[in-house]
Parts: sequence; structure tokens; C-alpha cells
Amino acid sequence: MHCPFCGNEDTKVLESRPVEEGTAIRRRRGCDRCSRRFTTFEKYEDNPLIVVKKDGRRVDFSRSKIMAGISRACEKRPISTEQIEELAYSIEKTLRNSHEREVQSTEIGEAVMKALLQLDEVAYIRFASVYREFNDIQRFLQELHELVEKRGQ
Repeated sequence: MHCPFCGNEDTKVLESRPVEEGTAIRRRRGCDRCSRRFTTFEKYEDNPLIVVKKDGRRVDFSRSKIMAGISRACEKRPISTEQIEELAYSIEKTLRNSHEREVQSTEIGEAVMKALLQLDEVAYIRFASVYREFNDIQRFLQELHELVEKRGQ
């Protein structure tokens, strides 16, 4: 494996562990030349999952896009990178198990919202404000009110 920092071809595996319920392997690697460390993932190739966007375009599913959205929502919250990775994996697994080949982008957004609500209410509100395109304070307050009502049940 090439070092992404210096291009050295001779890197060593420092640690390996199964992730994603044993369907992938996470490896920590070290470079002898620049002494930097990096992480790689080894995973079998699945049939591609296609996302149907609101405008009808079709694009390949990208877990990294889900992770980026979740990471932004969880910024400065007590949530680890590992929790974000597991959340994204769980959402992807659910989508792959419930659909043959295509999934609506809105379904992905709702799945992320549902998962964030279980994980962290502040992250949920942050994600909701972008995903649901809150454009005024009234819509924001309405979502907060609904969240408080759900919590009270």
C-alpha cells in the first residue's frame, strides 16, 4: 500500500480489526519513510446502490457523503468518529437490505434524521435545519417544539 503522504511503497500494517459486523477490515498502517500513520479499509464489492435525486438524476450511493453530513451535524458534540462511521454503516446496511437497486435521496435524509435523533438531539436539529431547509426562525422553533413533544411521550 502506498503512503498517501510521501508515496513510499513500503508501509506496514500496525493493527487490523474487523468492522461493519465483520464485512470489512480496518487497518492502521505506518510508513517507514515519513513515520506517518493512516487508515485503510478492505471490503468486498457490492452491487452498486443508486440514489435518485430530487431532480430525477441518478448517482452512485456514497457513504462518505452521509458521513460528511453527519460529521457536520455532530461538530463540537461528544460523538466519536467511530460512532459516526457505525451510524453511516448502519444506514447503508438498512438501505441495501430494503431496496433492490435504487433509493430516493429523501429516504436517505430521513434515515439520517432518524438515526441522529437517537444519537444526539443537537446534531439532529443541526442536520434537520439544513436537510429541511429552514429559512426562518418559525420553522426552526416548530422543529424544536416537535422534538420536545416526542421526548415527552
